[in-house]
Amino acid sequence: MRRLSAFAIAAVLGLGPALAQTTGSINPARAQAPKPPARPAAAAIGFDGFLKTLWPLAQARGISRRTFDLAFEGVTPDPSIAALTRKQSEFVAPIWSYLNSAVGGGRIGRGREVAGEHAGVLAQVESRYGVPKEIVLGIWGMETNYGSFKGGKDIIRSLATLAELRYRGDFFRDELLTALELIEKGHVERSELRGSWAGAMGHTQFMPSSYLKYAVDHTGDGHADIWTSPSDAIASTANYLKGYGWVPGLPWGLEVAVPEGFDHSLHRGSFSAFRAAGVRRADGGALPSSGEARLFYPAGHTGPALLLTANFDVIKKYNSSDAYALAVGHLGDRIMGRPALQAAWPTSAPRLDKTGVTDVQRRLKRLGLYTQDTDGRIGTGTREAVRQYQLRAGMLADGWPTPVLLARMKAAR
Repeated sequence: MRRLSAFAIAAVLGLGPALAQTTGSINPARAQAPKPPARPAAAAIGFDGFLKTLWPLAQARGISRRTFDLAFEGVTPDPSIAALTRKQSEFVAPIWSYLNSAVGGGRIGRGREVAGEHAGVLAQVESRYGVPKEIVLGIWGMETNYGSFKGGKDIIRSLATLAELRYRGDFFRDELLTALELIEKGHVERSELRGSWAGAMGHTQFMPSSYLKYAVDHTGDGHADIWTSPSDAIASTANYLKGYGWVPGLPWGLEVAVPEGFDHSLHRGSFSAFRAAGVRRADGGALPSSGEARLFYPAGHTGPALLLTANFDVIKKYNSSDAYALAVGHLGDRIMGRPALQAAWPTSAPRLDKTGVTDVQRRLKRLGLYTQDTDGRIGTGTREAVRQYQLRAGMLADGWPTPVLLARMKAAR
């Protein structure tokens, strides 16, 4: 990966699995091939020039000239895509607004209906891959609202546009080449390659490389059909999560109540360590008897608190946003009849805008605490850097950048 329908909330535009990282096995033959010459700037060579540079790379992957020409016949850049790359709601919308959209609009009720309609397949898949049915349902609901909107854009055109723009480096160029492989190998007809603006496709929005590595023919008809077969899409999604290390029997996360005076130097540890420190489940249940987790405040310590496990990070392999993974887990819980988050969101608390978050990131970078892009997005790297700063400064270390934090950083200059 949009959600609010097919691809809005998981990435306004769900970018589907593999956007945050390249998936698929490395072909030794490709690894030994000489590196292609440096790519000229897109503006200098134009779209036709880009296709000329693409052909040798496609040919090296075994793509025939016939398939290449068929794929790009009449294709031009999509002028709407550049703007879409700047509108990822899971990074810029308030978390409570994002979750309300993700879990609203009848998505819970429809999820329960779908769970009943596909109960047999979901049970088989859960038994085979060890991934709970509610997680698969959460992803399916987030990505395409259970197949009601899988995207109508030409995948080849979308990927070619992003590749020519060099958006996210060579990621989309490589996905474009893989899409050509899908056609060449007969996995899908050229006309069937429809999906999101970012090249994700099918019921659960697989990128082409994810299809090659994780798509499953659950129905046994000889074709892993993520486009029209819910059964194959369900199994493929579970196989994807299993491939990234899903731990059977471990929850993705739990809402908890943190006691007054809690020592926030305990950020990651065993459930027993959190239990000993006075952390309790918000719903009154018992914490798991084994396993490890980390404490997470989606909107700072004045809002909900959760203990997240390694399975939360597996969900993030689908989409690298904390908000997306939280929405998937929470939607799945609600489909299963579990309660909504109980703590109130700090909707009236002062918030930093994108410029303010960028300022925080720059200051953290100067302190050697942050090494990623100063993009104004509150992701995992920013949260951890903020938490480290808060520990150094003797502040409550919730990992959440606020106007008070920024003022403290400015005063310490």
